[in-house]
Amino acid sequence: MEIQVSESAGVRYLHFSSNWVQGAMRVARPWALELEYTREMMAALLLRPDNDWPRSALLIGLGAASLTKFLHRHRPAAKLTVVEIEPTVVAAARQHFKLPEEDERLNIVIGDGAEFVAASQRRFDLILVDGFDEDARTGMLDTLPFYLNCMARLTPSGLMVANLLSKRRGVRAAMERISEAFDGRALSFPSCDSGNVVAFAAAGSPVRQSIGELKTIARNLKNDTGLNLLPTLTRLEGSRHCPGGKIRF
Repeated sequence: MEIQVSESAGVRYLHFSSNWVQGAMRVARPWALELEYTREMMAALLLRPDNDWPRSALLIGLGAASLTKFLHRHRPAAKLTVVEIEPTVVAAARQHFKLPEEDERLNIVIGDGAEFVAASQRRFDLILVDGFDEDARTGMLDTLPFYLNCMARLTPSGLMVANLLSKRRGVRAAMERISEAFDGRALSFPSCDSGNVVAFAAAGSPVRQSIGELKTIARNLKNDTGLNLLPTLTRLEGSRHCPGGKIRF
């Protein structure tokens, strides 16, 4: 797989052998989340609003290291494990996208994400799944066994967040697999303009929050990190994904 890096209007992009954008970084703000779907994946911080959460996170798929950098910067107590199957992606993230050096807080594993989850005995507060090849295929990362293994690897306050592509026309089937693995405790946000659908699933403590509560948490998160999820919540409020103005799963 050929790794390509392009730059336009102050934004640096990562590509895998095609024009398909696999990650992006605004050069002047390397720790900010440039792509909308990455911001929406961090809505997990609204659903578990404790500032000490997550204490541990597993990220499957590195890309341009956007999610890794955000958590590394804004959740300094969190232990981050990143599993990336392509060593060249890790090299590109270090050279072009300011991936932090490995230390006691950050561990980069070169390997298959599905195999890692199946073999691991560790538990994580947060599992972020964002792994695609150059043809936008997920392989085993969108299968019932994988989602079952993710559920088994979560702590009682754990959440899994997965980036799905509506352009693959498989979002409904993917949500059915996630829902089956998590006993119905799953929710998807409305599709982003880019065609990404972000799915959330809970293994332990239920998520029960109103949009009003989430907006208050979102304002605090914006003040603390610069991440603005209020437009996401407004879009969610007007959708079928939030009946009665409340999130329940």
